Amino acid sequence: MATPAQTTCLLDLSVAGRLVPTPCDELGAGPKTLLLPPLSSISAREEMLPLARELSDSHHCLVPDWPGFGARDRGRLPLEPASLHAFLDAFLAAAPGPYAIGIAAGHAAGYLVAAAGRHPSLFERLVLIAPTWRGPLPTVMGEARVAWFGRIRRALERPVTGEWLYRLNVSRPVIGRMMRAHVYADPTHVTPEVIAAKHVIARQDGGRFGTAAFVTGGLDPVESRADFLSLLRHELPPIKVLRPESAPRRSGAEMDALIDDNRVSAARIPGALSPHEEYPRETAAAIRVV
Repeated sequence: MATPAQTTCLLDLSVAGRLVPTPCDELGAGPKTLLLPPLSSISAREEMLPLARELSDSHHCLVPDWPGFGARDRGRLPLEPASLHAFLDAFLAAAPGPYAIGIAAGHAAGYLVAAAGRHPSLFERLVLIAPTWRGPLPTVMGEARVAWFGRIRRALERPVTGEWLYRLNVSRPVIGRMMRAHVYADPTHVTPEVIAAKHVIARQDGGRFGTAAFVTGGLDPVESRADFLSLLRHELPPIKVLRPESAPRRSGAEMDALIDDNRVSAARIPGALSPHEEYPRETAAAIRVV
């Protein structure tokens, strides 16, 4: 199959009273499909492109970066859930639907579901890939240590020491260990080339701010599993959850709770927390099954 033509546009969005230039890749032809990347230190719209290419023979795919993330200089925006909700509303106003499919990976899932509730009839259906709602430190350390999360975030945001601490935690060896531990399922897929590309993303100017917010739970779209499930109570289009077979235990338990709610359909796919990037063909095949 020929490689689809890909273009990048720059949308000047107004979010929280600030101008947020937002790159968005477009490829393919057919009904519009929105692909939202997850939030993480190594998150960028580029990781959704393998999946977009798989879908592009039948869909016009739009893949934006989140503010504060991506392989580009990152302008400062108050990094909190309200800002990301407002960003998604601004994006949908600038790139109006209707959308045949809304696809969100990881932490983007809660934001997409909430947006679908605010914009009835905008999406025909939603697909949530390895959906999460709780940041890494709250997941690992638990709510008993919640007082530490704000301190850690403030430490990473400091001008000099924060940048030093951040660079220690996004070195190539650390990124490689993280990816082998829970991002990719097959450690042989974590090649030096993949690590180098992720390192470029993590080392973008201003990268520590998005990381500090995400890892400490500052970008969690909800505060509890009950709140996450309550998002499904809105009048929503059909939702399908793609549950990776090798998802980490705690994150997998949250995905299973969402599936057990019986208001979504589900399919199991290979991978860990980034199946859309590691196994795009299998992920696309699961998306095509309605």
